[in-house]
Amino acid sequence: MDDLGNRSVRRTARRGAFGVVAFWLLLMGVLYLGFSFVEQWRGSRYEPYSLASGELMIPRGRDGHFRVPGAVNGEPVLFLVDTGASLVTVSEGFARRAGLGGGRAVTFRTANGEMPGRLLNGIPVEAGGMSPGGVRVAVGLVGLDDDMALLGQSFLSRFDIEIGSKGMVLRARQ
Repeated sequence: MDDLGNRSVRRTARRGAFGVVAFWLLLMGVLYLGFSFVEQWRGSRYEPYSLASGELMIPRGRDGHFRVPGAVNGEPVLFLVDTGASLVTVSEGFARRAGLGGGRAVTFRTANGEMPGRLLNGIPVEAGGMSPGGVRVAVGLVGLDDDMALLGQSFLSRFDIEIGSKGMVLRARQ
């Protein structure tokens, strides 16, 4: 085979290799976008939403927990709803970001033993668009990321709570 024929074969082989690589990259991109769409759709089933009656519906997550976005002292946070917790509880790192200084030094008795912390009164807390006014907030949460907090009874006790098969409903008290 002459030199021209060898160049033609090499050029065809390069185009073929490029085509195979382009095909697989395109296929991986389409699969990535498809899986991303499915994951967003699945995740949206667990997003809290307001009912026509003004109540807040918090769907149960895949792990059985209830989560709701909110804010403490204006700082955004993702709450883990904990009906067994006495107080709204945040980490020390979150408290610094939210400007939650001072408070009364206390020792919390938790399932993991005693832990030092601080207690603040009259802190604005909002969860899923619902805000009962100032509540008691504990600073000293450990074990969760700084962008998460516990939504405890200092907030929840101001609402009627109904837990059903579809999730948890918070209803303002009349």
